Amino acid sequence: MTQHAGALSGPAVETPPRTLSERIVRALNKTPIHIALGIIALIWLAPTVGLLITSFRPRSDIQATGWWETIFTLRFTLENYQEVLQARGMLQAFINSAMIAIPSTLLPLAIASMAAYAFSWIKFPFRDTLFLVVVALLMIPVQVAFIPVLNLFRETGLTRGYAAVWLMHTAFALPFGIFLLRNFFITLPRDLIEAARMDGASDIGIFRRIVIPLSVPAIAAYGIFQFLWVWNDLLLALVFVQNGALNPMTRQIQGLLGTYGTEWHLLAAGGFLLMFVPLIVFFSLQRYFVQGLLAGSVK
Repeated sequence: MTQHAGALSGPAVETPPRTLSERIVRALNKTPIHIALGIIALIWLAPTVGLLITSFRPRSDIQATGWWETIFTLRFTLENYQEVLQARGMLQAFINSAMIAIPSTLLPLAIASMAAYAFSWIKFPFRDTLFLVVVALLMIPVQVAFIPVLNLFRETGLTRGYAAVWLMHTAFALPFGIFLLRNFFITLPRDLIEAARMDGASDIGIFRRIVIPLSVPAIAAYGIFQFLWVWNDLLLALVFVQNGALNPMTRQIQGLLGTYGTEWHLLAAGGFLLMFVPLIVFFSLQRYFVQGLLAGSVK
């Protein structure tokens, strides 16, 4: 009787299907959801697949037929990429984009994580007030700072290189990064932090040895967000990169669009080169991205 009452009062656990018929019924129940998700995935991937195929097609074929019309009889060529990379300067623009995106991701990532730890686990005067100020900065658009900051950077000579765009990306990425990481850091076990302090660990030691290893999903998610934003940015590059030799890929493709607006083979190759790195970054770090988005939701 006691075992029966305990079984009734315990949490309901869904037992896995034991027979073949039960498994078939369960699969059929989920089939509409899988079909809907498959259709959404196909719609989302169609432009990317079309751009990829077009980037390898000769110019004459692109002007004659669509990529979907002769999908099984396509002729592929690498001349589009060779011309874009060598003659149109896209290879140097690719290097310039990496020179902009990597520091503009690492700098706010390091600063935001340290600031988020301070707002989470270090007591200092007006801590909550300062955090509210940081959150309020999320509502300030980047466009309002263009004129005063550009005048300041010109006087100091920062617009001659990458320093101006690094600083702008870092400054306007910090509020979101601090907000995101602080909300994750406060969900870490307090007992673990207090035990480390009782053992004599400093705040720097706790941050390096406890907080960072436990917060890899959240830090990686923020890093993905920031890298994709910087890599695809055109507005800040237009304003703060004033040396033509340092133009990133977004500005280079804009030049291709203005000069070779009807050269679809060049535009497709340049566009896919711009998309290639974000796709690799996202799919290679997708596990951390999903974990970072869901981190703390159960807690």
